[in-house]
Order: sequence, then structure tokens, then C-alpha cells
Amino acid sequence: MSSPVTVAAIHAAPIFLDRAATTSKAISLIREAARRGAGLIAFPETFIPAFPIWAALWAPIDNHDLFVRMAGQSVSPHGPEIDALRREARSLGICVSIGISESSDASVGALWNSNILIGHDGAILNHHRKLVPTFYEKLVWASGDGAGLKVSATPVGRVGNLICGENTNPLARYALMAQSEQIHISSWPPVWPTRRPKSGGNYNNVAANRIRAIAHSFEAKAFGIVTAGYMDKAMRDFLVSRDPGVADIVDGTQ
Repeated sequence: MSSPVTVAAIHAAPIFLDRAATTSKAISLIREAARRGAGLIAFPETFIPAFPIWAALWAPIDNHDLFVRMAGQSVSPHGPEIDALRREARSLGICVSIGISESSDASVGALWNSNILIGHDGAILNHHRKLVPTFYEKLVWASGDGAGLKVSATPVGRVGNLICGENTNPLARYALMAQSEQIHISSWPPVWPTRRPKSGGNYNNVAANRIRAIAHSFEAKAFGIVTAGYMDKAMRDFLVSRDPGVADIVDGTQ
């Protein structure tokens, strides 16, 4: 592991359900991180094209059009969006970890919540599909597998990644620890609605995830990067314009 190491954790919103524009935004952020001396940049969960917050807000019967849009804007690990990021990583000599909604070559309706790790030479070092989509995510994504539970050697160290709720999975975490992980990336959505804010019973998601990140770093003897998405005004206004009744949930959820 090189020393010292500079990394960039991206807390930014995608261009909602627009993979081309979001890829362009990601490239701009990669360039900024490289200018500031980062050797590794980590993007949030499904940064391209967005995180499907609507699956928490409305019944599946009301979300068909949004699923169609999500499927149409999801990306292939071998498609032009990832190819563009690979070229940028190679040009700048920076490692890139990015969450995507992954499309399938076999079926237009099969999607995965995935993370791609690109090396400083532009090679895809790891392609990880989230093992089990969490809660309402099952309405959007299929289950993944253990093939992506890998730690990759990079110039900044041995890098592993888990997506969102996988960071609560002791066996998934141990799989990375056992491979001498040195830098652990945990990627998260912009918000996580589970209950109406006034109904009681909500836990402090930010505090809970901070505890998880600290615990993994302590147990793995690794550095941790926590990267969460951001819900900008455009995304918020789209959701509320569709149903003004969800404003309290969208505005009151961590």
C-alpha cells in the first residue's frame, strides 16, 4: 500500500434517470478528483442512472413507467458508459469505483444493483452484483452472487467494496477481510425511506451506517471510504410532483 493515499468519496446526485448525462457528470468529477491528487474515486450506490427511491413510496402497480425508464437507462459493464469511464481512468491514472444499475444482454427486464471497480490502467478489476437487494429494492433488481466478493490490488492498496446493506453481512465482510483488504468502500443510496417520519420507530440511518463503517475498519484493520448518494432538488421535485403526499417522507428521511 502506498503512503500517503488520497481518495475521493463522491456525495453527488446523478442526472435523474439519464445515463448519458450522468456519465458525463461522473467524468467531470473524476477529472476534479484527479486534479486534487486522488488515486481512487468512489461513487455511491447505483450512481448511474439513479437510485429507485420510488419503490419505497408507491405500490408496484403504480411504478410500471418508472421501472421501464430505469431499465432503459441502466447500463452494461461492457457498454459505452463504462467504456468512457475506463478511458478516463486510464488517461488520468486513477482508480474508479462506481455503482450502476446493470442491464442484461439476455433480457430487457433483468437488472442488478452492481458496482464496477476500474483500475488506473482502465481495466475492470472487479464486477460485483449486490448479493440480495434490500427490502423494496427487490421490486427493481435481481439477486447477485458471490463472484464479486473480491479484493483487488491497485496502486493505492488492496480495495474491496460492499453495497449498502451488504455491510451488515458478517460473512460478506469476512470474505473481504480474508483477502487482506486494505481499503474498504461502502456505497449507499441518497435516502432510505422505511417508515413515515411521524409514525415513530425510525432509527438514525446516518449514525447506524457510521457505526458499521467504523466497526469494519477496526475489525479488518483497513481504511474505510463511505460514499452516499445525494437527492438534489430536481429528483425531489420530480417525486413530489408525482404525488405531493410523499413530501414529508422525502424531506424527512435520512
